[in-house]
Amino acid sequence: MIQFVLSNDEYQYDIHSLVKAFYPKDQIKFVMEEDLEESAKLQIYLHLNQDMIQMKAMQGIKEIYSMQEFADSGNKSSYRNILKRMIYNGLSLITKKELPWGTLTGVRPTKLALDRLEQGISRAEIENFMSREYLCSKEKIDTSLQVAEREITLLQEMDYKNGYSVYIGIPFCPSTCLYCSFTSYSSEKFGNLIQKYLEALYQEITFAGTCFRDKKLTTVYFGGGTPTTLSEVQLDLLLQHVENTFDFTYVKEYTVEAGRPDSITYDKLRVLKKHGVSRISINPQTMRQKTLDLIGRKHTVEQVVDAFHMARQLGHENINMDIIIGLPGEDKDDVAYTLREIDKLQPDSLTVHTLALKRAARLNTEKSNYEDLTPTDTKAMLHLTEEYTKKAGYLPYYLYRQKNMAGNLENIGYAKFGKEGLYNILIMEEKQTIVALGAGASSKFVFPDENRLERVENVKSLKDYIERINEMIERKRSFLLHNELLSM
Repeated sequence: MIQFVLSNDEYQYDIHSLVKAFYPKDQIKFVMEEDLEESAKLQIYLHLNQDMIQMKAMQGIKEIYSMQEFADSGNKSSYRNILKRMIYNGLSLITKKELPWGTLTGVRPTKLALDRLEQGISRAEIENFMSREYLCSKEKIDTSLQVAEREITLLQEMDYKNGYSVYIGIPFCPSTCLYCSFTSYSSEKFGNLIQKYLEALYQEITFAGTCFRDKKLTTVYFGGGTPTTLSEVQLDLLLQHVENTFDFTYVKEYTVEAGRPDSITYDKLRVLKKHGVSRISINPQTMRQKTLDLIGRKHTVEQVVDAFHMARQLGHENINMDIIIGLPGEDKDDVAYTLREIDKLQPDSLTVHTLALKRAARLNTEKSNYEDLTPTDTKAMLHLTEEYTKKAGYLPYYLYRQKNMAGNLENIGYAKFGKEGLYNILIMEEKQTIVALGAGASSKFVFPDENRLERVENVKSLKDYIERINEMIERKRSFLLHNELLSM
């Protein structure tokens, strides 16, 4: 346990996220001085004055680190960064660890590079800024700049400021994976609710089609869950309803996450092709059968290969594949094997996820069952994927991070030139309004002139979504009317 005595709890969230990166398996507690426990691994005292930050770290009665630095609490951003650098330097000294992303704990580290490139700031200045202000490693700064430069090019090719995108969530899967914490329901258990869910979703889609008649639709993205859990007929009717509702004249990308190979059939792939879906995902996560069995992916490696070949035969020309590094029991050799097998297929893009141990995932709630299967050296695994993608001609084009990621690393999307997932950039960099439909969906309304972003969320529960669909629609309608966005 790591205990903090904190004079001001305003920065508690920032502190917790940073300390957790150094001590991922330890409990972090904020306590009063009189409640300190001697058994704690580390006790840290932080005194935050208006013009001074003081830090002292103790192990039992022994002081092992102390530091103080002037800081102006009137400049909140600068004050927070000084505080985080002080904590980082102290914990780095104590643990003898360095974090690749330095003090950055947010989801979108590339936003720092992207915003500055758009302002005309030079690459060298950005490198210096990210190193000085956030203690980022040179490797991660280079990656951020590569991604940001590709994003700028792709964003310039679309009129994203005068457009919007649509996300449609299908929260059903053949089974629930060990690491999953998304809004997802097993079709085996909840299959009887699929049709009722679709009826409610149709209503929300119909409403969404009336919202932005003066804006151009840029991308449409079906995610989940696994959209291809739906039957061929259900999928066909749903896509037809979407196309009847929205004007697709200016759509640059139409994506459906086929995702799970055990949900993919020739007829479903044919339906997607018939409706002009331009990008799909077929996601193995790993090509090791023993790992697939362990994590609850109810498909075989052979099904991955078969699904991919079927899609190619039907003319699908933009196929993404996802893999996860840091899966239970896997090592660098397993990742190398997965990359060799994927190389035989030559997908158009490859998204590399680093396992994030989410609170609600079974891998966390049942962690005592998997303690002997802790992955080894995720940093080396990620480096292997970087080497492979560079050699195979893939370019990094989007990047994001999550809490509790193995090795404090990142998720990164690579694509062959011209095969990038445009929706992924828009959602990550928060450059465009995205109307999100379905259970657990979160709409993001972007106001670029005000540097403002607002969210309107749907309920996560399948039952609640079905029963309260009118309320979900009214949430959006009220927000749009209040902000004078609804087309009349």
